[in-house]
Amino acid sequence: MKPGEHMVHADIGHNTDGLDIEIEVRVFNSIQQKIGGRIARPMTLPAGGTVGDILANLKVNEKDVFLVWCNGRDITRDLNSGVNTSFAPEHGDVIAVSGAVPYSWGFGSPIV
Repeated sequence: MKPGEHMVHADIGHNTDGLDIEIEVRVFNSIQQKIGGRIARPMTLPAGGTVGDILANLKVNEKDVFLVWCNGRDITRDLNSGVNTSFAPEHGDVIAVSGAVPYSWGFGSPIV
């Protein structure tokens, strides 16, 4: 998505067109290594923007994501069926995205 470009989300009110929300995105483990740079970064999304939009903005493939939290609450749908990319954060939320930790269950290794 280009700066100033807005998405239309049918599941929120019509009067949100053109409105943006500010969130903080924190990346950890293999995701941080993949995208480099800072662990925490501000992000602007159109109202109704989703975790899928955040991943697209970070240029991170959903398959590389192991866990997602919103304000410290796990919003990962299911470890075996992927990430809840339809979750829509609210203004001021902190979204944390983590890839699998090397030598962990996420990499196919049993946790000892």
